[in-house]
Amino acid sequence: MYYGIYYIGHLWSSLLSLFLYKVKRGKLANWAKGFRIITLVFSFSVFTYWFIKKSAVRIVQDSVALQLINKLPQPLDFYVVTLNDVEADNAIETQHIGVIRPEYYRIEYLKMEKSDEYWIVGYLGKKNLVYFSQHSVPNKNIDQIIEVNNYINQSAKLSDLAKKHIDAYNYENTKLGIWVVLDFLLLFLNLTLLLRKRK
Repeated sequence: MYYGIYYIGHLWSSLLSLFLYKVKRGKLANWAKGFRIITLVFSFSVFTYWFIKKSAVRIVQDSVALQLINKLPQPLDFYVVTLNDVEADNAIETQHIGVIRPEYYRIEYLKMEKSDEYWIVGYLGKKNLVYFSQHSVPNKNIDQIIEVNNYINQSAKLSDLAKKHIDAYNYENTKLGIWVVLDFLLLFLNLTLLLRKRK
């Protein structure tokens, strides 16, 4: 929600900066140029921070390391759904682990300070849910190692609930991706026009 509001606001400021390219003379020319430069500097700063945050290993304080090993003959796309306490802001949190090839593994760090249970969901393709398992965390000082050895669905009811949350998670990420692409396009156009003006 926060990122969506930010990208909408940033999109409008970038559009305004693009239109201000036409203001080349008069009292507003210096103000327009200053606004465009500030917008570009702010955009570069925010996107640099965003890329570093996305590319960094997501180790959080008091987290439980989950090592997920794919022993199946096909690559699966895995998600982790964490069940939090009723008092928590988000009762159910979803994380995308990614596609794991056969005999490979991924490590994800789970925030379990308000939770003692998580689900692992595996997809073959985009929509075909072929794996669902429930896992409890009685001791949060011990990291988790899970091997996926067969195609199972431990609970059809819970897997349907998990699928709804994963669909909502992917929908929000798709919307965020659209805003990011538009922002990058406007950033490139503004930078090109600003450099062209200086030549």
